[in-house]
Amino acid sequence: MARHREDAQLDKLLAERGDHFLRAAIALAGNRADGEDLLQAALERLVRNRRRLQSDLEAYLRRLVYNLAADGWRRRATRERRLQLIHGDAAVTADGTYGPVRADATPAIDLRDALVRLLAQLPPRQRTTIVLRYWVQLGEAEIAATLGCSVGAVKSSISRGMARLRELAVSWHEPEMSQPPVPGRLQGGRR
Repeated sequence: MARHREDAQLDKLLAERGDHFLRAAIALAGNRADGEDLLQAALERLVRNRRRLQSDLEAYLRRLVYNLAADGWRRRATRERRLQLIHGDAAVTADGTYGPVRADATPAIDLRDALVRLLAQLPPRQRTTIVLRYWVQLGEAEIAATLGCSVGAVKSSISRGMARLRELAVSWHEPEMSQPPVPGRLQGGRR
């Protein structure tokens, strides 16, 4: 009987908040496929550990999604550092191969895609606090409880993350608008 009640609670949570969790996982992972995998892995752990769980299912699932995302970031960072030692200046390209780093020259990118790309450039803690605050719409105290840190640390992380996003957004548009200076000319048009 208790197992049936637990199944009903999980079904209700996924029916009410499943899309919300999927959007957050996509934002943390950087793309839909990885976000779906991230949420699936979190749900598998939730089901496996449900008997020991005595707290709120939603908070536990949110914490699992964040922890699994952070684990993935750490693994990728370690792998990329090792590969950079091997490949020198080459980096992983969009298709998963190694080659020189190239900027995306596509002029018209969907706003959501652009935001995800900018978010991916933030450090993991800043990215997580911004996603939890503005996409998941948690309060600062809830974020602090989820991440196991102080409210002040959350505020600081959000503030720094938003400032960095603004910098990235400005520099992201500048190359299209700015012209390179003409060689041999000084400012003001005189030689």
